[in-house]
Amino acid sequence: MRRLLALTAALLAAGLVIAQDETDLPETPPDETTPITKLVLVPAGEFTMGWPGSDEMPAHRVRVDAFMLDEHEVTNEQYKAYCDATGAKLPVYWGMEEFRSGDEWLDHPVVGVSHGAARKYARWVGKRLPSEAEWEYAARAGTKLKYAVTDTINPDLANYKSSKRGGPVAVKSYPGNPFGLYDLIGNVREWSADFYGIVLPEGALIPDEGEGPLDGVVPMENPVNIERNKLGIVRGGGWYSGGGCNSAYVRNGYPRGWGDFAVGFRCARSVD
Repeated sequence: MRRLLALTAALLAAGLVIAQDETDLPETPPDETTPITKLVLVPAGEFTMGWPGSDEMPAHRVRVDAFMLDEHEVTNEQYKAYCDATGAKLPVYWGMEEFRSGDEWLDHPVVGVSHGAARKYARWVGKRLPSEAEWEYAARAGTKLKYAVTDTINPDLANYKSSKRGGPVAVKSYPGNPFGLYDLIGNVREWSADFYGIVLPEGALIPDEGEGPLDGVVPMENPVNIERNKLGIVRGGGWYSGGGCNSAYVRNGYPRGWGDFAVGFRCARSVD
């Protein structure tokens, strides 16, 4: 752990964790040999987003349209193919075993990619980043449970700090959720399309005693915060997060130019 923190401090001092952002890149589209993550259809639906009493996101009703979401996080292999084709910079931790980043870990999730660079990759493969509402809806997978399949978490279900894996693991190393999506809980945290803030209807704050007041509430439709600021939203937890930080409703704001050793992303696509 001391070595990990020392490496991060050294990179910070060198300014190396400020990843490439939204500069223009050559338009070199993917071809039939480009490795791209399989998309899974997520059906339209309504759910309670957030958690009663949570300061991060008070509970409120949301409805999302059907959309497609990557089965798993974007891998090192997929992101390297993008860099090779477009001339984009490799992630800031590339070649570092501590973060399973590089050619030796092609089936592991890519980390060290900024919000802007993740958006650019998504556009390159004809996709986009999911909104945080879409992300949480997909993570909950039709349940009201904190971790989609259970109200508790254990090392058999996800890669988080108590799993003691010491870094990201290969995608799909753990069971999928009821929608057939992998690693929304654990492995790496994930960028969403939203800029940091809270998009809530009037009166969305719900008492701690439960979800009763939400019955019959008119849901928000496909909310997304598009007010640009310095922070993008990351959702979920990861290998470096404690158990509670891996619940489906957890959110954080990170600088959009930041490349973090525990943050990756997956892509989405709208459907008619």
